[in-house]
Amino acid sequence: MTKTVQAGKVKLGGRHPLALMAGPCVIESRELCLELAGKLAEFARREKIPLVFKASYDKANRTSHKSFRGPGLSKGLPIMAEIKERYKLPILMDVHSEAEVPLAAEVADILQLPAFLCRQTDLVLALGESGKTVNIKKGQFLSPWDIRHVIAKVESTGNKSIIITERGVSFGYNNLVADMRSLLIMREYGYPVVFDCTHSVQLPGGAGDRTGGDGRWAPNLARAAVATGCDGIFLETHLEPEKALSDKDNAIPFSNLKKLWRQLRSIDAIVD
Repeated sequence: MTKTVQAGKVKLGGRHPLALMAGPCVIESRELCLELAGKLAEFARREKIPLVFKASYDKANRTSHKSFRGPGLSKGLPIMAEIKERYKLPILMDVHSEAEVPLAAEVADILQLPAFLCRQTDLVLALGESGKTVNIKKGQFLSPWDIRHVIAKVESTGNKSIIITERGVSFGYNNLVADMRSLLIMREYGYPVVFDCTHSVQLPGGAGDRTGGDGRWAPNLARAAVATGCDGIFLETHLEPEKALSDKDNAIPFSNLKKLWRQLRSIDAIVD
């Protein structure tokens, strides 16, 4: 059994219910982000879901320099702060540099270490030193047993409020595959493990000048992950995924969440 990590009112790990980390890939506008957050908050209230709202103020790892990155730190943080205050939701944001950490920590309950930066020691240490819960996204180039070194870096700061998230592993060019064994292996390190079902169906660079994906398979992988054993599901959702400015190919339509979550909750209820 993994230890319990708390973010706001949400508790992950231990024997606590399956948690959900959900939101858009990136803040597209204040209005759209607040609308989706409001719908997610109401959905979580009705279904009694431990929900963390996630969104990025900047996506720094775009395939092309022409891709939409988001509003940036100075404009994005007030939007996330407004969502946190209005809907009383814990907030998760990814951070791309040490300089951003103290500013993001003023708003976020969970600071996320991006998968492609998971070996950047100075950033890892800065996140740990923030005192906030750190969500380690396992790089798609990293084995599940090597994640222990990233954990040790965070722990070296005295911070043991850690979450580990699986998001698929590189499988040849422009493709990812989800190895469900990694959930069990990483759980052995004692921290809550989350499965990112939408990034796990990405096709990095697979759409030419952008990342592609196949969101049809995200619900199937989420069900498999819960059946295997995980403490939470991370997913990107959008009111109109086909119009999303980032990761539109793998986002799950908000209208599909109720059915999916009820399936996941039923599976979780029978998994020790």
